Amino acid sequence: MKKIIQVPYIDQTKEYPTGCESVSTVMLLKYLGIDITVDEFIEKYLDKEPMRQIDGRLYGPNPWINFAGSPYDTESFGCYAPVIERALNKVFLAHKMDKKAKDITKMEMSEILERYIDKDMPVVFWASIDLKETIVGPNWYLSDGSVFTWISNEHCMLLVGYDQESYYFNDPWHNHGCIAYPRKLVEQRHKEQREMAVAVDVFR
Repeated sequence: MKKIIQVPYIDQTKEYPTGCESVSTVMLLKYLGIDITVDEFIEKYLDKEPMRQIDGRLYGPNPWINFAGSPYDTESFGCYAPVIERALNKVFLAHKMDKKAKDITKMEMSEILERYIDKDMPVVFWASIDLKETIVGPNWYLSDGSVFTWISNEHCMLLVGYDQESYYFNDPWHNHGCIAYPRKLVEQRHKEQREMAVAVDVFR
């Protein structure tokens, strides 16, 4: 069996070098019929906090709460599922749409496929850029003095389909378009990036 949802594609590479989460989310929003630009999403709905150097130490936000840096900045990092869940729900509220984004981190792939992809609902999905090996670090200090460890090569794509060998993604990096990646490798990188995903439930 092969299943691919046709979703409008947006490339992130030039304008949003660290904006994979935002671009993947906007592809989903456009698929849902919401007329929104990536810039509008970043400026109005995405919670962000800058990175700062203080006395030789790097300080930044908790990526579970805010985007670390700016999606326009090549030296920035990214954000995690709750930030995208919250931003999506703000968009739905603003557009008076009867939809709800849900953080489905740790959900089994089989369940993601059955509950969302099989029902023509793409899923915002964390793995690694070009499915490269992930790297632990760098670290930075949070405002409470604790240390946060980033997992490098973090990347966010929109899961749009599958067949027996592959998962299919609208991958915003380097104009990859809709691309097939091997199932086992996707699952490994997804696990290394904390198994994060965000889906949308539609109420009818």
